[in-house]
Amino acid sequence: MFEENFLNGKNIIVTGGGTGLGKQMTETFLKLGATVSIISRNEEHLNAAREYFRELGYNVEAEKCDIKNPDEIKNAVDAIENRTGKINVLINNAAGNFISRTEDLSPKAFDTVIGIVLNGTAYASLEMGKRWIANSIKGTILSIVATYASTGSGYVVPSAISKAGVLALTRSLAAEWGHRGIRTVAIAPGAFKTEGAWLRLLPGDEYEKAIIAGNPERRLGTKEEIANIAAFLISDMASYINGEVVTADGGQSLYGSSMFNMMENLPDEIWKMMRQR
Repeated sequence: MFEENFLNGKNIIVTGGGTGLGKQMTETFLKLGATVSIISRNEEHLNAAREYFRELGYNVEAEKCDIKNPDEIKNAVDAIENRTGKINVLINNAAGNFISRTEDLSPKAFDTVIGIVLNGTAYASLEMGKRWIANSIKGTILSIVATYASTGSGYVVPSAISKAGVLALTRSLAAEWGHRGIRTVAIAPGAFKTEGAWLRLLPGDEYEKAIIAGNPERRLGTKEEIANIAAFLISDMASYINGEVVTADGGQSLYGSSMFNMMENLPDEIWKMMRQR
């Protein structure tokens, strides 16, 4: 258990903070004493999350922002900093994905995922990095990638190439910005269940059972486990960790191939059903 004041003094922005892992990380950081603001392109999710945190006794700033647009990022950060003070932690969590045969995807599908995952992460990191350098602020950027960022994977190609780019960005900025007091780190989660994305993207209980069977721990991860790792990595306790990615997958990536490669035997009717979700 972390102490309640473990993240005192941390002023954090979480992208994609209205749902899923982003929402869980926000809650964890708040309980550990941080100031947290969330941004998302979905205003309904923002409002629901803000009300959820209000009921828990926390005031969370929420700004609508499409991170594919650098101007919207700048405006959102300006608005948040005007109300909360200078940000010193950025969590790059916003994501998009299609689980699909690559030949079924359009160029627009590639553009959408790359725009959110790679470009959006780069734009947000650049915005915060410029501010921190100009104001001599020590900051931390934590990006959520995936185990297949290192290995590649079938059936999630736009996401895989985007997450690989984010991993390269993390390592590159660590080398370039470390002497300015800026750390860049990443978490590569394996399979863990979220309320929306898991049900929307994956084809039913049988596939979930197959993923669990291919994991040495014979289970899925939890959002809370990932959020706890994030809390440590952005804390002062991790001040000498820079350019590193922490894999949290129960050992699955050591046990076999990417969890999506097993989908090669899915029949056409399942792929059709998934496209309609």
